[in-house]
Amino acid sequence: MTLKAAALILSLLAITGAQAEINADQVTDVIWKYFTDMGNNAKETVEQVQQSEVSKRLNTLFQDNFQALNTYAGELQNRLVPFATDMYLRLAEDSEKLKQQIQKEIQQLQAQLAPHANDVDSAISRNIQELQAKLAPYAEELKTQVNQNAGELRRKLELLAQEVQAKLQENMGSLQTSLSPYADELQQQVNQKVEDIKGSMTPYADELKAKVDQTMAELRNSLSPYTQDVQEQLNRQLEGMSFQMKKSIEDLRAQLLERTEDLRLKLSPLAQEMREKLQGDAADLRESLTPYMEGLNKKMDQQIEEFRQVVGPYGENFNRLLVQKVEEMKKKLKPYAGEMEDHLSFLEKDVRDRFNSFFDSLKQMANEKAALPALEE
Repeated sequence: MTLKAAALILSLLAITGAQAEINADQVTDVIWKYFTDMGNNAKETVEQVQQSEVSKRLNTLFQDNFQALNTYAGELQNRLVPFATDMYLRLAEDSEKLKQQIQKEIQQLQAQLAPHANDVDSAISRNIQELQAKLAPYAEELKTQVNQNAGELRRKLELLAQEVQAKLQENMGSLQTSLSPYADELQQQVNQKVEDIKGSMTPYADELKAKVDQTMAELRNSLSPYTQDVQEQLNRQLEGMSFQMKKSIEDLRAQLLERTEDLRLKLSPLAQEMREKLQGDAADLRESLTPYMEGLNKKMDQQIEEFRQVVGPYGENFNRLLVQKVEEMKKKLKPYAGEMEDHLSFLEKDVRDRFNSFFDSLKQMANEKAALPALEE
């Protein structure tokens, strides 16, 4: 077995090892990554990954590592390995076939639309302008949310620092006892605000996806009068573009969540640092706490401002990316546009659809088997 084949096996096992029930996207990500890493070369893929060997090794590792799994996980062991391996081996061949098919469909669309080139160009241009107008408020909403959440976190931390200073001025007997809860409060404030920011990302992404669906429907209606004989080909192109856009939206959500979690990772050590400082010598604490808290506040303010500066423009940059997808569609449909190397996005959509269908059928089988004992009783 080659290193690449072994790496594929270990990647599949890594995602199954974390939990008994995995999802289609996790497996698809692994298969798709290795396909693209291999350069989607059919000959190389078949030579380097022998189906029987991969299946045998995967099944052995499942048996060695996953005991006492539930019914669904047991079916996963028996069925996922051959299905995923077969899918992987067929990808390169499917890629070439799909490339030829997509190119043929594009040529059919171009031929059908050529007599109406000006009308088609105007229709797509209007769609682009409408999309820009629809997306603009969402970019502004994201920037507003980021600024608002960053501002609230900054204010809460400033108030916390002021409370610490006030306690210090009271000159109480035991500073450590009176001040130690503030370090925990600092960490709680950071955690709470980070979760608030994360929570706002899901509805934001869902709203963007809804706008994509609306845009695709409007574009289909605009072009349908000119594509009566090639409507199926147009639908495939629109579905492919919708898939790319929604995938980009998920990438945006992941980036925003990663940036937000990174803010937590940068602020949390400062809370721990404060905790250690407050446990120090009481006499030294009375003299050094004021300048320390001022410095700590500046550090936190700097991290929050950096987060705001980095994440704030994400919405506008992302809007340009979505608009670019429609502009590429416009260019693709022009007569004599030439060959477009975008078939891999259609292939990825097909692979994800097949894995989703596979997992749905597997869950249905597991549910039916689980229901049998109850029926017998």
